[in-house]
Amino acid sequence: MTRVAIVGGGPAGLSAALFTAKNGLDALVFDTDETWMHKAHLFNYPGIGSLDGDAFMQTARQQADDFGAERHQDVEVDDVDVTDDGFVVSAGDDDHEVDYLVLATGANRDLAESLGCDFDDDGTVAVDVTMETSVEDAYATGGMIRAEEWQAVISAGDGAAAALNILTKEKGEHYHDFDTPSTAAEVFGDLRDDDA
Repeated sequence: MTRVAIVGGGPAGLSAALFTAKNGLDALVFDTDETWMHKAHLFNYPGIGSLDGDAFMQTARQQADDFGAERHQDVEVDDVDVTDDGFVVSAGDDDHEVDYLVLATGANRDLAESLGCDFDDDGTVAVDVTMETSVEDAYATGGMIRAEEWQAVISAGDGAAAALNILTKEKGEHYHDFDTPSTAAEVFGDLRDDDA
């Protein structure tokens, strides 16, 4: 099965995990829990009137878990190597072979630099509209690609864009994740059945 490693567990990383796991890919999230969301209070996130950043993180993690993402909480990625078949992600004592990589580490661009990703003149990671870097099948999101315009909803959108591009590549056609009330009832019914 296609495996996606997501380094970082803030809004971008959890959004990428939710979309990939929800649509049948194996999503591995490595989260050191250093997201800026723990210092945030959301008044400016569409659909949320007022929510503490910690509560947002709890809900976002639960959504990723509910859709089958494999979260490695408090596990730091030490290194990522490009292989002929994708990437090897080294975290703790384990190596994980994956097909795709999503970097969602905020303003920390060290892994992107060690991978050999191109950078823009302002020191941010260069990406295309789908968040793909110059390294094929490696994506950068959120604070990695913006010098200063950091915002939770933008980061979540970046993670979703990366996930949808991965799904487009895997399915061989433009992929859209759009639920209707009837498909949502099916999904949530399946989730409730899994909890029983």
